[in-house]
Parts: sequence; structure tokens; C-alpha cells
Amino acid sequence: MQGISICGSVASPHGANCRRACVARNNLRLTCELNPVSHGSYSWHCRVHKLHVKTDGRRMGATVRTNARWLFGGDGRSSDARLERSESANEDILIFYFQMDLQTRIQYALNIEQFDVAKQLREKLTEIETEIIRQREAKRGSSKTEAQDKALNLLRVRADLQNAIDGENYALAASLRDEIAKLEAESLAVSAKALAYQNVKYAFRLGQKVRHKVHGYRGVICGMDPVCCESKSWMETANVEKLSNGPNQPFYQVLVDVYVDPELLVAYVAEENLSAAEESEKGRFDHPYIEFLFYGEDTAGDFIPIKQLREKYDQPRYEASDDENDDDGDTNS
Repeated sequence: MQGISICGSVASPHGANCRRACVARNNLRLTCELNPVSHGSYSWHCRVHKLHVKTDGRRMGATVRTNARWLFGGDGRSSDARLERSESANEDILIFYFQMDLQTRIQYALNIEQFDVAKQLREKLTEIETEIIRQREAKRGSSKTEAQDKALNLLRVRADLQNAIDGENYALAASLRDEIAKLEAESLAVSAKALAYQNVKYAFRLGQKVRHKVHGYRGVICGMDPVCCESKSWMETANVEKLSNGPNQPFYQVLVDVYVDPELLVAYVAEENLSAAEESEKGRFDHPYIEFLFYGEDTAGDFIPIKQLREKYDQPRYEASDDENDDDGDTNS
């Protein structure tokens, strides 16, 4: 079989509306369409045009293009808030959705004993996960994975040095010694940064409802970075250098209430510009991504992130008082 094409209605793990996905063998092409959803006085339509991944054995590129069309206007707020709109954050969320959707399809194929289908879907899931790792490593800052990679590279060069000495290739050995000294310095610096980022204290948690201090809109936290991981051009557009703490503070992926600004969708906001939502502000919140990122609301009016989202950001489970356990089997934090 040259390829596999699967198109049909598959529910998300948490009750999302029907969508289509098409998976090809050599070039991954996932097209996702969420059916129009009606909520009160508005309807929303979003189509993910393409997630296209090619691989030549060495590198892989991925593009996700989205087109969201809102059938009503905003509330007249300043368009300055849209300077914090983040396409990369939006793409990150969509790729996360595709990853979960593929995992669901693999399990379904195994349940009905379509093992060839499951195998090919696993290959595509591996490509998606490779792209996720590439994007994470491209982010500004250091991660635990990067520190581990540096350490492994150092071990490899040390082994090459020993082989050069055993073979009496002293010119190569001298060059490798210089490389080892450089790698040791880099490894130490990366390990120190990784430890600092791992221990960063976030003022807000996944699923928490917040308010933007400057622009006033309501939002929900759906992702977090220890420092600003956007591009230099984005930081210039968003005036990050004018912030009190600049880019070296936690930044959050924030879903923006569509009733407030239907064009903003996903913002990338510095911690200093956010405050926890007051009790009176924790009313109805609408956003098309809510249903596949969260289980629902807790007793305090915030959203409960799904287990996969907590694992992605290595965040413990938070539970408001009097909340019952959700169905992912975790213990309370």
C-alpha cells in the first residue's frame, strides 16, 4: 500500500465536535475542520488549512496555517491588544491537538485490530513529535533536554579523544581536547540555565482565568514559558523591551474571550501584565479551544486542564477546595 487516507468523524478525547483528518504516508497532511459552533448570539468557523510535514532523514519542516472568521465584531477595544497576538502560540496549540488526535486514532485502530493502519499512524505521530521537539529546542532559553544533549555530545567527543590517543593521532587529539574544553563550558552554562528554568515560579497556573492589566480583556492560561520565547521581530512589535522585566520573565499563552476580542484568539502575555480574575469576572467564557484543552470548570470557576496539557508543561494538578477528582486518575497536588 502506497499510502493511507483516513477521513471521517472522530470525537476528541473530551467531546470536541466532529472534524476531518487526512494522513498520507510520505508527506503528512492533516486537514482539520471544526463544524460551525453556535453559542448564544454568535457562531464561529475555523479551518486549519494544512499541517504539512516533509522529512529527508535529517530535518523536517512544518507549517500550520489557520483561518478564523468571526461573524460578529468586537467590543470596540483598542487594537493595541492585538500586538500580543501570537501565531506561533496558536500553531503550538494546534499541533498539540493533532498529536492527541493521532494518538486517539492509533488506539481506535488497535481496538478494531487494524494493525497496519496503526503502524502507519504511529509513523506520522513520530514525525509530529519530532517536529514538536525541534520547535521546543528552537525556543529561546535552555531546557532539560538541551542540557542532556550537551552532556551526551561531550561523552561522544571524549570517546573520540581516547580513540585518537590509542591510535597515536596526536594532532587530532589536541583538536579534540580544545573541543572538549569548549563543550564543558557550554554544558555547564546550559545546565545552570536549565536548572534555573526548571525551578521558575509561575504566578499563574494552567486553566486559571486572568485579566490583562493594560487592555482589560479576560483570558485563560493554556501554556507557559520561563522567558519570552517569541522571535525578535515579535518582541519588537509587542514592545517587550518597554516592560519592567523585559523578556526575562514568565510569558503565558492566553486564550482570549471571543466576546471581548474575536480577532485576538491567542495572545502571548508577560506575567507582569496579568492579574488573577476576580470572582465577579469568572462568568461565562467562550473560546473554540476550550473543549479539547480542559475538562470543564472547577468549583472556583477556573478551568481544569487535561492531563496531557499538564504533562506538556510539567505542571502539577491544582485542585480548588471541595473539587472532586476528575477522571485522569491523578492525586491532588
